[in-house]
Amino acid sequence: MSRVGKQPIAIPSGVQVAIDGQTVKVRGPKAELSHQVPGSLAVAADGGKLLVTRRDEEPRTRALHGLTRSMLANMVHGVANGFEKSLELVGTGYRASKSGRNLVLNVGFSHPVEMEPPAGIEIEVPSPNTVIVRGADKQLVGQVAANIRAVRKPEPYLGKGIRYAGERVRRKVGKAGKK
Repeated sequence: MSRVGKQPIAIPSGVQVAIDGQTVKVRGPKAELSHQVPGSLAVAADGGKLLVTRRDEEPRTRALHGLTRSMLANMVHGVANGFEKSLELVGTGYRASKSGRNLVLNVGFSHPVEMEPPAGIEIEVPSPNTVIVRGADKQLVGQVAANIRAVRKPEPYLGKGIRYAGERVRRKVGKAGKK
């Protein structure tokens, strides 16, 4: 039995879970999310908890057991509290700003880069060199943050670029001078 898969998921107050066949819908104060559970797994609501069980012992089913439980737990946490990723802009003249709902990045190109966040994602710019991505869907928050970071990845010689908050960039030594 999967150690992760057999753990129950606690449902906090203010969150409603609806199970319709293989579709699980979770609604909370932040958003509403749904997930299609594989047919070899069963989801049951028991009191204030969600339980994921296997219908057979096939290797693929065993592999999906813990994954499905984690996906549902992330949905419950996301609609109740939400997820966030922080990014830092490091470099002379590198800055971020908002134009309406869009994020505008000035990161050393000849033009500013404008990015429109997808539905369900909120981008905040508390200072010119900090960007915070918030949302209820953990995968979508991470993907939007990765897309922002991909505009100008941190480079190893000077360390300039867009990095996650707390990310350490391995620095390389530059050219050696003539002796």
